[in-house]
Amino acid sequence: MIIKDNQAILIPVDFSKYSYIAVKQSYNLAKYTKSKLVLLHVSAKSDNDHQAELDQLAQSTRDESSLEVVTKIVKGELLETVNKIAGELDCSLIIMALDENAKFKNSLFGGGMTVPKFLVAAPCPVITLRSTDMNQGCKNIVMPFDLSPESREKVSYAVQLARLYKADIRIVSVFKPNDEEYENKLFPYLQQVKKFIKQEGVHCTNRSLPSATAAEAIVEYAVKNEGDLIIQINQQDLSISERMNGTVGHKVVELSPVPVLNVNPMKRESMSHFSSGM
Repeated sequence: MIIKDNQAILIPVDFSKYSYIAVKQSYNLAKYTKSKLVLLHVSAKSDNDHQAELDQLAQSTRDESSLEVVTKIVKGELLETVNKIAGELDCSLIIMALDENAKFKNSLFGGGMTVPKFLVAAPCPVITLRSTDMNQGCKNIVMPFDLSPESREKVSYAVQLARLYKADIRIVSVFKPNDEEYENKLFPYLQQVKKFIKQEGVHCTNRSLPSATAAEAIVEYAVKNEGDLIIQINQQDLSISERMNGTVGHKVVELSPVPVLNVNPMKRESMSHFSSGM
């Protein structure tokens, strides 16, 4: 499973509207996976900063969701601390609200962990939120697909989530305009992906889009087609350009008002059947 049952979902809370939405967005997934919620406040001041507010939020969350909710306050730097606590608690998922101050690129003199580094270093999948709008449930899972091995790996993850939510999968593939060679290579893979997903009992559609700006095209497609979640695999081996300017996936996280599930690549036994047909 992409998100294991009977474990913890970690939600960093800074008492902004963004983080309150992150808490509420966790309810359904926590119920489906029988998970408890861990509300984490990371403070630059002390390990008991905002304790009363956090306790109040935990109680209101219990009342609204009927879930098990625990709290934790840790002094430290936000992104590094979130990953550290997620690892210590063996969390199955982090739900991370990112406001307009979220840092995506290193400054000239460094200055702490960036969001892309946080995602790659995360010990479990991360859902990022960049909007205060909230959708109830999840009807459409958007799955960007290309010819990379990472793209094939995300297929069974998307199927697992679609089954949990009883959602459709919307495959979107973006390629450079007039690149007929790439489009022709991609087509048979897309047909196999659709066949695999339908055999798993999940409804899916696919759309191919010519665009020179892949991240923007993916986000625009997700918004126009009522996407509730975008699923993507983090790239591990980056070119110099990608290290400097960010990957397509990082740009999707930065731009998307739709929640994004980011998963680090990992060999899974569940992919062997699908991969053998590729």
